[in-house]
Amino acid sequence: MGKSYTRLTQPLVRENGSLRPASWKEALDRAATGLKQVVDEHGGSAVGMFSCSKTTNEMNFMAQKFARSVIGSNNIDSCNRT
Repeated sequence: MGKSYTRLTQPLVRENGSLRPASWKEALDRAATGLKQVVDEHGGSAVGMFSCSKTTNEMNFMAQKFARSVIGSNNIDSCNRT
């Protein structure tokens, strides 16, 4: 058989080239900071978002509103058309 993997039970963040366990707050803060840095340096069109057809229409609507209003990107797609 193949390799056996264990499920992550907490977020990991990269520090000095290695991953280490972190709190959810730290991991989400780092993700938000990184996303903001990309948008600040390259504009909202540097970010894209993919939404899922198996979620509700309301969740897909919120995803596109977030991408367009908060991030400033029209780069949003989903597999709804298939």
